[in-house]
Amino acid sequence: MNTVLRRSAAVGGLTGAAVLITAVPAFAHVSVQPTSAEKGSYSTVAFKVPNEQDSANTIKVEVSLPTDHPIASVSTQPVPGWTVQVTKSKLKTPLKTDDGTVNEAVQKITWTGGKIAPSEFQQFTVSLGPLPDNADQLVFKAVQTYDNKDVVRWIEPQQQGQAEPEHPAPTLTLTAAPAANTAANTAAKGATAAVAAAPSSSGSTDTTARVLAVIGIAIGLLGVAYGVLTGRRRDSTTPSA
Repeated sequence: MNTVLRRSAAVGGLTGAAVLITAVPAFAHVSVQPTSAEKGSYSTVAFKVPNEQDSANTIKVEVSLPTDHPIASVSTQPVPGWTVQVTKSKLKTPLKTDDGTVNEAVQKITWTGGKIAPSEFQQFTVSLGPLPDNADQLVFKAVQTYDNKDVVRWIEPQQQGQAEPEHPAPTLTLTAAPAANTAANTAAKGATAAVAAAPSSSGSTDTTARVLAVIGIAIGLLGVAYGVLTGRRRDSTTPSA
């Protein structure tokens, strides 16, 4: 019986080790966090870059922004020990924004000068916007360089319904605006239309009078409630005979 138990434990240990070895790469991908953002929004994301090697440091990180959906505004957050270089390219089709027309957009961001040691990771934070409202995702291609001259290219897009590729590209999922915001906007538009359509003669006067009456009643009720609470406080503080 003891022999059987020992063999079972050994097999279980080997199986568990195999599972862990298989699972390690899944946690070592270069990724973008958070993984989703609203369409049309300005968002701040971080590219999380872990070191996959045991005896080499990551010394360079490059992130390419999608050219099929260029982003008008891109800014980077300083990372201690690292120098950032932003490369722009001229757009074939200029982007129209609230601040005017944009003729060029950021094509690539490169961080150098620092290091990510084995078993460590670094986050590189970027502000982006406005995010496209005609796409469901943004794919960022990343290239990671080690001081032993190894280069890992995280550039493979994830295909729906297929297994994850060996070196998946960081992907930001774009979601629609919350329904609550849409409902609020619709209600606001409806209220504006109702006010605009309201009669400007005696009908508007009656409406104004009713609104003022309701406000007066509400203020009166608040006054009564305040008086009751004040009386109770006085009663509670009055010493008993």
